[in-house]
Amino acid sequence: QAHLVESGGDLVQPGGSLRLSCDASGLLFTFYVMGWYREVPGKQRELVATITSQGKTVYADSVKDRFTISRDNDNRSSYLQMNNLTPEDTAVYYCNAKPSIFHPGAPEHWGQGTQVTVSS
Repeated sequence: QAHLVESGGDLVQPGGSLRLSCDASGLLFTFYVMGWYREVPGKQRELVATITSQGKTVYADSVKDRFTISRDNDNRSSYLQMNNLTPEDTAVYYCNAKPSIFHPGAPEHWGQGTQVTVSS
């Protein structure tokens, strides 16, 4: 069974920074696009950023130039560096692993989420 485990969520003041981590196991890590999504109560889960095994990235407009996604294929981990945080970034952040176009038919996986709260 595949497992994704997030860590690093915390309470932080506006303008502060956090680094989220996602540790993966039970899957062929390099065959997956890794992503970070976030969700607030009463709203749909939304994409924050994704990164392919080769390092190609996609960012939501709301986080571009503030957040940086990365991955370490040897350690089977992905990361989200979050800078200049605002209260609108408050959400539960979820790690995601989606099969690449070269690995069709496999299911995607989600972590259990980590809470990020931006408040003074």
